[in-house]
Amino acid sequence: MSSIAQSLPTTVNGIDVGQLVQTIDHIRSDSGLARFQFRLSNRWLDGAQTRSTVRDFHGAGQDHCHASSFTLTADEPPLLLGGDRSANPGELLLHALAACVTSAIAYHAAARGIAIRSIESAVEGDVDLRGFLALDPSVRNGFEQIRMRFRIDADVPENELQALCELGPKFSPVYDSVTRGVPVRVTAERAR
Repeated sequence: MSSIAQSLPTTVNGIDVGQLVQTIDHIRSDSGLARFQFRLSNRWLDGAQTRSTVRDFHGAGQDHCHASSFTLTADEPPLLLGGDRSANPGELLLHALAACVTSAIAYHAAARGIAIRSIESAVEGDVDLRGFLALDPSVRNGFEQIRMRFRIDADVPENELQALCELGPKFSPVYDSVTRGVPVRVTAERAR
């Protein structure tokens, strides 16, 4: 990839290609630099509303603080007995999936020198509440199916557009987590 980067513009799709290549080279020489841990803290507010705060993360062998903390909220619409003050958790999952697949397309296109003018997506997820409400044990609690449709304007021939789009699912950590599953350990302790 280093030889490719020498012939590419400095910035493609808003991504500094030289820095991207340096990052890849550093990780090649020290795989421990690839290990990251993302974190947040969450607090129940009332009803279906919760608030998460993102302040720091671990990566490249050390802890890092964001320039400012980020707040994410979740609620449910009135139809699901919420206050409709935020997107619901399922919608936030769809957002995370779309955001990660989109950025994976942009990064991998940049590494290949492919300029993208726009990427838009529509994401839909189907869920049957009988699982969540414990009405039918044969119905899963989560999404039954998620569909993503992308519209991409990029410097590739029409016959290569689908291959460009497939870079997203191929390299997206969130897509991988959703489609292949990930172990989640849940513990509790008494609040003080």
